[in-house]
Amino acid sequence: MFKHLPLLCTLACFAHAAPATTLGERADVQAFIASVAQRHAFDGAELARMFNAAELRPDIIDLITAPAEAKPWHEYRPIFVNPARIRGGIEFWRANAETLENAQRLYGVPPEIIVAIIGVETRYGRNMGKYRVLDALITLAFDYAPRADFFRGELEQYLLLTREERLDPLALKGSYAGAMGQAQFISSSYRHFAVDFDGDGRRDLWNNSADAIGSVAHYLNEHGWQKDAPVAMRAEVNGEQYKTLLNGGIQLQYSLGDLRRQGVSVTEPLFDIEPALLLEFAAGSGAEYWVGLQNFYVITRYNRSSLYAMAVYQLSQEIKAQR
Repeated sequence: MFKHLPLLCTLACFAHAAPATTLGERADVQAFIASVAQRHAFDGAELARMFNAAELRPDIIDLITAPAEAKPWHEYRPIFVNPARIRGGIEFWRANAETLENAQRLYGVPPEIIVAIIGVETRYGRNMGKYRVLDALITLAFDYAPRADFFRGELEQYLLLTREERLDPLALKGSYAGAMGQAQFISSSYRHFAVDFDGDGRRDLWNNSADAIGSVAHYLNEHGWQKDAPVAMRAEVNGEQYKTLLNGGIQLQYSLGDLRRQGVSVTEPLFDIEPALLLEFAAGSGAEYWVGLQNFYVITRYNRSSLYAMAVYQLSQEIKAQR
């Protein structure tokens, strides 16, 4: 019964030794490289060598399919609003007080919001990501079908960014989604919204807190931040009609007057014409309700999640109160 064993071993060993297809040999990758090279005057052979030096990371697919934003609020909030991040925010504010004041003066965004975003994103620069950005973007661009178009766009932006900023595309590290630096900007945001806030001739979001602070403030300003306007407020609900207001996601498709007519009440004296949205969060012992305003919506432009925006807001208020 073992007479064919040598032949089977030979075949198995040959199959094992057969070279695997490299990234640069994949048809979809070749088409992408050819397109980018033609439209942006890249060297196609150089791009192919770069892609062959990259590594596909299946673990990144696992991470992006189970983000923290999938958790209920009572589990999500303690990740970001906790004593360590509050203390860290106070220290970061103290170390960068003048820069934060300059950012507020130029862009209208208060220091506590800027600090809280950097705190939520990277613990004030202490955790900027361990994944090579090129690996992350290539993996998501070619092996993550649900958002392949988006990440191919970001991969293209990354190639342009590293060329413009004279950065080594194989050396930079960031999050599993390809976000970079203290502010965790994706490539397109880096190109369009990062600023050289200290005037040293470089936009460095990894090592330069001034650039990170200015870039966060610039990003929020460009997305419609309203100076001296509120972000969110606690709300009370009555009856059942308010439930019809919870189907709009994070869009400002109602006014505060609409919310009031549907049984939502707030204590702050704001005009009925104020754009607003009703938010319901799963607290440990039931639901809690908030009204988000224009500046809340602007924070969701940074991360398309009401959980994220509320964590930023509440962390900012704790840092400001305890500073």
